[in-house]
Amino acid sequence: MNAEPERKFGVVVVGVGRAGSVRIRDLRNPHASSAFLNLIGFVSRRELGNIDEVQQISLEDALSSQEVEVAYICSESSSHADYIRQFLNAGKHVLVEYPMTLSWAEAQDLWTLAEQKGKVLHEEHVELLMEEFAFLKKEVVGKDLLKGSLLFTAGPLEEERFGFPAFSGISRLTWLVSLFGELSLVSATLEERKEDQYMKMTVCLETENKRPLTWIEEKGPGLKRNRHLSFHFKSGSLENMPNVGVNKNIFLKDQNIFVQKLLGQFSEKELAAEKKRILHCLWLAEEIQKYCYSKK
Repeated sequence: MNAEPERKFGVVVVGVGRAGSVRIRDLRNPHASSAFLNLIGFVSRRELGNIDEVQQISLEDALSSQEVEVAYICSESSSHADYIRQFLNAGKHVLVEYPMTLSWAEAQDLWTLAEQKGKVLHEEHVELLMEEFAFLKKEVVGKDLLKGSLLFTAGPLEEERFGFPAFSGISRLTWLVSLFGELSLVSATLEERKEDQYMKMTVCLETENKRPLTWIEEKGPGLKRNRHLSFHFKSGSLENMPNVGVNKNIFLKDQNIFVQKLLGQFSEKELAAEKKRILHCLWLAEEIQKYCYSKK
């Protein structure tokens, strides 16, 4: 990717919330991967005109423009699948913030569509590019897990826009799967007090070696964004995360990976392993959702 680009891929950013704004910033700044990309404009349901000299364009123009070859989908999770389908059908490559869909079957369909169209479909997972994850990966390698837990707390999140907690919290599930391999669902509960904007999802998972992992998502007013973890191994324990440094440019690192895919620099084996992990996490999220609803 260090070579001078022979061509630039025209990019449109769909949705200009937190992630979309960071994407626009990275595309406008001189980075190695940004040299292969040309920001054409952004799409938003709101009438915004221009943002930092980047022009707003209609969805119809973004889909039909020959200049636009890539779409970054940074909208609410509930709209991801529809946008992905439209842009793939229009012959564009797609980068989408996680979760790519709120349905496992829909994700499979979209991946099949991307393969049929010969286009890159990339689901962002900046949580795997964090310093904390790099630290954990080193800590757990070669160790025999006995049991573990991961608790995430944060302020309220609207399910209608961001999906069931197992989907909106899929980055935590992705951590567990990336650290300990494919997991199976044992049980799950969801406690909700909608009038208080409070919810707590407790999920009991199992590794392929039948080791228990508990994943808890707790959200409500006054809850600080925090991660508490506890992993017990035969050789010792890891309780909570030491301060391992600041996460720098994680969205840019994700963009670098995406551009490598556009340039055909990932092997089929690497792409297949990533797709398998993403679909496994989405399948688990859906199983958790079904289990919680079956208990209501």
